[in-house]
Amino acid sequence: MHGEFSTSGFSDALVILGAAGLVIPAFARLRISPIIGFILIGLLVGPSALGSLSGQYPWLNFITISNPEAIAPFAELGIVLLLFSIGLELSFRRLWSMRRLVFGVGAAELLVSAAIIGLVLYSMGQGTAGAVGLGLALALSSTAIVIPLVGTHTPVGRSALAMLLFEDVALVPIVFALGAMSPAAADAGVGSLLWTMLLGGIVSVAMLFAGRLLLPRLFAQAARTKSPEMFLAACLLVVIVASLVTSGIGFSPILGALIAGIVIAETEYRGEVEVMTAPIRGLGLGIFLITVGMSVDLSFVAANWQKIALALTAVLAIKALVTAILLRLEGAKASVAAETGVLMSSPSETTLIVLGAATTAGLIAADTATFWQIVTALGLTITPLLAKLGRFAGLRVAGHELADQMDATIDNAAHGQVVILGFGRVGRMVADMMDAHAKDYMAIDADADAVGSARKEGYDVIFGDVAHLELLDKLRERDPSAFILTMDNPVLVKRIARDLRDSFPDLPIIARARDAEHAAALYRAGVTDAVPEAVEASLQLSEAALVDLGVAMGPVIASIHEKRDELRAQIKAEADLEVAPSLGRRRARDGQPSAGS
Repeated sequence: MHGEFSTSGFSDALVILGAAGLVIPAFARLRISPIIGFILIGLLVGPSALGSLSGQYPWLNFITISNPEAIAPFAELGIVLLLFSIGLELSFRRLWSMRRLVFGVGAAELLVSAAIIGLVLYSMGQGTAGAVGLGLALALSSTAIVIPLVGTHTPVGRSALAMLLFEDVALVPIVFALGAMSPAAADAGVGSLLWTMLLGGIVSVAMLFAGRLLLPRLFAQAARTKSPEMFLAACLLVVIVASLVTSGIGFSPILGALIAGIVIAETEYRGEVEVMTAPIRGLGLGIFLITVGMSVDLSFVAANWQKIALALTAVLAIKALVTAILLRLEGAKASVAAETGVLMSSPSETTLIVLGAATTAGLIAADTATFWQIVTALGLTITPLLAKLGRFAGLRVAGHELADQMDATIDNAAHGQVVILGFGRVGRMVADMMDAHAKDYMAIDADADAVGSARKEGYDVIFGDVAHLELLDKLRERDPSAFILTMDNPVLVKRIARDLRDSFPDLPIIARARDAEHAAALYRAGVTDAVPEAVEASLQLSEAALVDLGVAMGPVIASIHEKRDELRAQIKAEADLEVAPSLGRRRARDGQPSAGS
C-alpha cells in the first residue's frame, strides 16, 4: 500500500503544488521570473536527476515525478491557457496604436532573424520545411520574462513590447502555416493543401465574428449569477470549445485558444476574465514548464555541451545583431538598440510551443526537437543575466555617445551654478524649484535614457557618473556655488558627500537621507544639511492633518518649522556635532578648523 501511494498521482501533485507554492514567492523576492524556477524544478525532479535515483531510494518518489505521461494533459492545458492569455493582450486597439513599430520593426525582426537562422540550419543539412519551422521558433522572444524585467515605460521597454506584440500576433499564422506544411497535407496534393488553408482561414474568421457576437452575452449571463465559479466555468468553456474547433479541422488547439483570447480582449469582460483565469493559468503554465525541465537529459547535455553552447551562442548573437541593427535603422539611439538587442536574443516559452507544432506536423525529427528544446530551456534560464548584460552594454554605448557631449557641456558651463547630482523624480523637483527662484543649476545623472528625455524637456542636465572622481576635477574648474545630492543610495551618497567635502571645503552640500540615522552619518561625512525622507513625510502628514482639522495655517507652519529644527538638532547631536559641517567660514567663525585644513 505504501509503495502504491509513493508512485501515485498524489506525489506528483505534491511536487507540482509545492513548486508553485515555493518557487513563485522565492523567485518573486529575488525579482526573477518564476518561469525559470519551474524549469529548474523540472530539471531537478526529472528522470535524469533525482528521478534516476528513485529506484535506490524509494522515498524520492515523494519529491519526484513518477509518471511524466500522467501530467502531459495538464501541461497541454497550460500551453492552451498561455496562448489564451497572450490573446487577451492583443486587442485590436492596442495593436493599431503601435502599428508602425509592431508591423514595421517587429515584423522585420522576426522574419529576418528566422530567415538567417533557417538558412544556417539549411546549410547544415536540415530540410527546407524543418529549417523554416526551426527558424520561426527560435526567432521568438519571451513576453512573459522580458516585459517584467524592463517594463513598458522606457525606450527599451517600448521597443521590446512592439516586437513582442508582433511575435504574439504571428503565432496564429505560424502555427497555421506549420500545420499546412505537414507532409501528410502535402502528400494529399496541392488542392487538399489549399483547401486546408482556406478552411482554416474561414473557421478562424468565423470564430472572430461569432465570438464578438456571442461572448458578451455569455459573460453577461455568467456575471448576473454573481458566482465566481460560474464565471470561471464560462471562461474555460470558451477556451476549450475554441481549441476543439481548431483541432477538429486539423490545426493545433492553441490556435483556437489564441483566437478566443483576442475576441475576449475586445469585450468589457477582459479584465475579469484575466483575473479569474490567472490562478489556473499560472498553475497550468507551471506544469508545462516543469515538463520542459524534465525533458532536459543531463547526460545528453554533458555529452553534447559544446554543440549546445555553440547553438545557443549562435542564436543569441544572430537575434541580438538583427534586433540592434533594425532599431538603429528605425531611428533608436545606439544605447537603446544595444540593450534591446541583447535582452531580446533568448528564445521564448512560445518557442517550445512552435517546436511542438513542427514536431507534430512531421517537419522536424523528435531528436532534433529535443536538442533545440534543451537550447531553449537554457536560453530562458539565462534571460535575467542577458537583461543585466544588455543594461551594461547600453550604458557603455551611451557613455561613449555622451562622453564628448559631457566634456563640452561642463567646459562651457556657467560659473557659480548649483550642481544637482542625480536626476530622478527628486532631482527634477529640485530643478523646478531652482527655476522658480531664478537660480542657475546644472544636473548630472548616469542614466542615459533619463538624460536624453530630460534634455528634450528643457532641463539643463548632462550624462556623467557621479561616482567617478574625475567628474569632481572638471566641476572644480566651474566654481560651483552648491551641491545637492538626490540619489536614493545611502552608501553612494555618503561616499560622494565625503569626497565633495574634501574637494570643496567651503561650499554648501545638501543631501537626501533615507532616515534620521542616515542623516547623522551624512553630517559626519561633511554635509551642510541632510533631509531625512521619513522625517519630512511625517511633518507633511502632520501639517495636512492639522489644517484639515481646522487649525490655522500660520500656527501650523510655525510649529512644523519648530519641530523640524528640533529634530535637526537631535540628529546633529547623534552625529556628535554642535553645528552642521557646512561652510568653512562658519566653522572659522565658531573657532573650529575648516574641513579642508
